[in-house]
Amino acid sequence: MRAPLYPAGSPASRTRAERFDAVVLEALEPIEDRWGAELDDLDVAVDDVPDVGDTAPDDDGVVGDGDIPLARLVPAGVDRRGAPTRARIVLYRRPLEARALDGEDLADLLHDVLVEQVAEYLGVEPDTIDGED
Repeated sequence: MRAPLYPAGSPASRTRAERFDAVVLEALEPIEDRWGAELDDLDVAVDDVPDVGDTAPDDDGVVGDGDIPLARLVPAGVDRRGAPTRARIVLYRRPLEARALDGEDLADLLHDVLVEQVAEYLGVEPDTIDGED
């Protein structure tokens, strides 16, 4: 019988997806601190990989690296059942992790992608989101 290597509550016992989610929250925090009221109707979600049917990276609302989407802005709308949906940024975990050299690089990459997506959502330049006015 084998026991877990780390206690269940320790940070080392978290899955890669849980660690990624934590980095996303850290990268999003300074943006929300500055733009919180404007982002009340925006959700942020994480998918492991982009769906094969997703839009190409050169389409509006998609941040990509070559042909691989890293994130996508899904505008508010109506779902198949007629219910209203909120706008959301979808981050693709595996492509983002594959491009990062280490944890610090991943945090920087996530921040940059979130800045671009929030700028797209608000209709402003990325420098406005990340700037110090």
